Amino acid sequence: MYAITIPEPGGPEALQWAEVPDPVPGEGEVLIDVVASAVNRADLLQRQGFYDPPPASSPYPGLECSGRIAALGPGVGGWAVGDEVCALLAGGGYAERVAVPAGQVLPVPDGVDLVTAAALPEVTATVWSNVFMIAHLRPGETLLAHGGASGIGTMAIQLAKAVGAKVAVTAGGKEKLAFCQELGADVLIDYREQDFVEEVERATGGAGADVILDIMGAKYLDRNVRALAVNGRLAIIGMQGGVKGELNIAALLNKRAAVTATSLRGRPVAEKSSIVAAVREHVWPLIGAGQVRPVVDRTLPMRDAGAAHRVLEESGHIGKVLLTRDAAPA
Repeated sequence: MYAITIPEPGGPEALQWAEVPDPVPGEGEVLIDVVASAVNRADLLQRQGFYDPPPASSPYPGLECSGRIAALGPGVGGWAVGDEVCALLAGGGYAERVAVPAGQVLPVPDGVDLVTAAALPEVTATVWSNVFMIAHLRPGETLLAHGGASGIGTMAIQLAKAVGAKVAVTAGGKEKLAFCQELGADVLIDYREQDFVEEVERATGGAGADVILDIMGAKYLDRNVRALAVNGRLAIIGMQGGVKGELNIAALLNKRAAVTATSLRGRPVAEKSSIVAAVREHVWPLIGAGQVRPVVDRTLPMRDAGAAHRVLEESGHIGKVLLTRDAAPA
């Protein structure tokens, strides 16, 4: 088969479409003929040499895909060759085929085409596990989602609104904020011009955000704690703003608040399978009913993955950037 390889870490030009050995499904795995994958920030870090794949996983980038099941490994039930699916991966989505644990595979939800389904596994699993399974966002509470126009942000807005929460977002520029508003965001904060702590306090009558979903890490740590409500929960899922910051323990204690930090890729298969099962139970019906939808900025040919990485690095996109095995219009 062919896959995007990284012979040497570097810029987008480091991504090479090359012939590689075919994957073979092991015990409890299915083999997927990939139709599409999606670009995530973790892929950029892997390309740069900063985020190695977990042991025994595919060396190729790509944390999600959609396609058709080509073969079943030993011990797999509930799936059949030819089923149209999407899947959460530890790697290998930028390829013609990928082997994945059966517990990380999802049916394509009603109302979503096979290519677009590649936009769903990573964002739904990330948002559901952090905002709902860990931070326990409840109806009537306020969620602050940083990067509201990103793939994660657009999904967080929709899921929070679907359960009856109020949503505040940060994003850069009027176009992105307007799109967030269309998805249901109640409080729009341009991080280039406004202080999100002040804006959240104003919007909540001084109470603060009950849950904050943060992609920035160190840069926002102190302000995130200040923006939290009493009994608030800060879920850190990214480090675009650095890895080391100061935490005011007194402020955290006074608010009886919690800080969690999680990643999805390196979790054991059993944990990821549990999250995927929860997504199928809780999120897939919302997508099928039209209450939640994937947001796709553009689709590019997989062999031109470098161009897709440049799109993410320039941060002008809204939602997900997809890669398809066949050429598609931008």
